[in-house]
Amino acid sequence: MVAYAALASFDDFAPESDDFLSDVLAGLDRTPKTLPCKYFYDQHGSDLFNEICELPEYYPTRTEKALLLDCAAEIADAIGPKCRLIEYGTGSSDKMRIMLDALDRPAAFVAVDISREHLLQATAALAMERPDLEVHAVCTDFTKPFNVPSVENGDGGKAVAFFPGSSLGNFHPDQASGFLANAAHVVAAGGGMVIGLDLKKDDRILNAAYNDSAGVTAAFNKNILRRINHELNGSFVLDDFEHLAFYNEAKGRVEMHLISRRDRTVRIAGHEFHFRAGEGIHTENSYKYDIDEFQNLALGAGFRPIQVWTDPDRLFSVHYLEVPN
Repeated sequence: MVAYAALASFDDFAPESDDFLSDVLAGLDRTPKTLPCKYFYDQHGSDLFNEICELPEYYPTRTEKALLLDCAAEIADAIGPKCRLIEYGTGSSDKMRIMLDALDRPAAFVAVDISREHLLQATAALAMERPDLEVHAVCTDFTKPFNVPSVENGDGGKAVAFFPGSSLGNFHPDQASGFLANAAHVVAAGGGMVIGLDLKKDDRILNAAYNDSAGVTAAFNKNILRRINHELNGSFVLDDFEHLAFYNEAKGRVEMHLISRRDRTVRIAGHEFHFRAGEGIHTENSYKYDIDEFQNLALGAGFRPIQVWTDPDRLFSVHYLEVPN
């Protein structure tokens, strides 16, 4: 815990296990059955996702990283000096460091994530690496309102949300609109947002990205069952469930499911759930957006699109948005 002392602040609002349990019970009681994808991310799930980001089939991470390297200076010019950078989800530290290296004298960095240990490890490492930068950690579900820690020297410029990785795609468009509206409230008038989004493209590229040959995405998908077993006294047999991912063109999203290989009953904290062979649990959606489609969504949520960058193959986009004064 000594390294954590380097943090300017740590606010712990991690969901209680009761929240996890109630969400799981409610999801499995639905038809069709569902589980919230935010519960993929304990420490093991975060490690698996970092592995996914290095897979040859999974283009988004390397494409976005290369794009950020190309456009970071332009983003920094648009943001201006002494910003408070607020990262939603503590994912690849490479992207966060690209932004921090490009920014003009950032006043503070605030990492917001639901996975406590992953959050603390990432922020403590950054604080030790950059003692001149205020580093704050907020452990919470960032889809809900939260308070941004104050800058200790009181010299902070605009607040800018940083949401890389196309994670907005995990939300239904109505939820995405609500998330963006909440982010606009967090950064307030004059604040901004840097957000990465996966673009619509050939379904062969999308299907390959979510069905890697090494089976890492399958293990990541099943990690939610492993967590239920470990934390909620569940009785899932992971090998009884098969990973299924495909692009649903009509809905503009990649869907991930876990399909039961046989009839079985699963017990969770005294509750029983029956599965038929072939029955699925819908675990995640990843919506893909055209540029105009996303910008209209952002406008409706209170942001003004300022600039957009894409890679040469138009696989991915990075947007800079602002909240009008």
